[in-house]
Amino acid sequence: MNVFVILRRLKGLIYKETLQILRDPSSLLIAFFIPVMFLFLYGYGLSLDIKDIKLGIVMEDTAPRAQSLVRSFMNSKYYDVRIDHNKKVFEKQLIAGKIKGILVIPQDFSKKLQNKEDIAPIQLITDGSDPNTANLIQNYTRGVWQNWLIQESYNRPQNQPIGQINMISRVWFNSELKSANFIIPGIIAIVMALVGTLLTSLVLAREWERGTMEALMATPVTIVEIILGKIIPYFILGMISMALTVIAGILLFEVPFRGSVFWLLIMSSVFMFISLFLGLLISTVTKSQFVAFMTSLIVAFLPTFILSGFLFEISSMPEIIQLISVLIPARYFVLGIQTLFLAGNVPEVFIPDTLKMIAFGIIVFLITAKVTVKRLD
Repeated sequence: MNVFVILRRLKGLIYKETLQILRDPSSLLIAFFIPVMFLFLYGYGLSLDIKDIKLGIVMEDTAPRAQSLVRSFMNSKYYDVRIDHNKKVFEKQLIAGKIKGILVIPQDFSKKLQNKEDIAPIQLITDGSDPNTANLIQNYTRGVWQNWLIQESYNRPQNQPIGQINMISRVWFNSELKSANFIIPGIIAIVMALVGTLLTSLVLAREWERGTMEALMATPVTIVEIILGKIIPYFILGMISMALTVIAGILLFEVPFRGSVFWLLIMSSVFMFISLFLGLLISTVTKSQFVAFMTSLIVAFLPTFILSGFLFEISSMPEIIQLISVLIPARYFVLGIQTLFLAGNVPEVFIPDTLKMIAFGIIVFLITAKVTVKRLD
């Protein structure tokens, strides 16, 4: 068959699909409203940083050294400190959820430090109904305690408290320890997975419902031409959506971008093609907008959110779930895009992950071409 004829038919299909996108507000809504909504909801609403934790401090000891320790907690940005001398008052507030923890400074705290005792204990009581917050409170409290011990050793070098730690720490890639720097790149992956899948699954499912796909099947075009004619316009629309999301993440949330635009385009293009092919496959199988929408959520959104490493550490999951996550393309894209933003260009990460995504894309394309047949059942 003449190549020029194929290209001319493909050009006509792309032009037809582009006009349909411009005339269909739902496509533009999916491409631009969903990314903005996700970016604001997850960017501002989802944070792994906890500040102003309500902490009740029971001061059974009011000596200067105990007051110095309390001031250390009051000066911490992580705590909103309340002080009392009665432990039962804070116990009631902890049960009611008004505070997240209780720190008890016992009566003999200063005395044990003064007498060089082996242990000068403080007691921390946390609300274990939220394990994540309880663990963070313990870590923050341990940090404030150690900093106070170091400060005390400077004030009294001849009588250093036991348990002092002199540690020099350095944080790579995310020196500010801002969770937004970790979350925003993951949100970009979620947006691309959901938008790419919905763009083709819902729009094409509507064509099956309205019968316009039947008219297309009656033409001489081949299955590959139909797939490419559908995919290319939505690919361009999806990449524009991705670019806007990246720019918004950098400007609004001040997330650093240390990698190259070239690698960003390469990895994003491969992942977007996978999402679009998956949406086309879903629409071909379901041929119903409602079923296509629900299937897209189950097949694209949930695996990307849970099994990609975007928010939950894969290594801490059961082994069977870790094996399943190997089959999720978003796992490789999330790792790559987070590396691009925070670490820069690391070909040792990009090349293997990109090749894996290309393999997934080929498999999905072949399945889609096999399922999409020019036959009216």
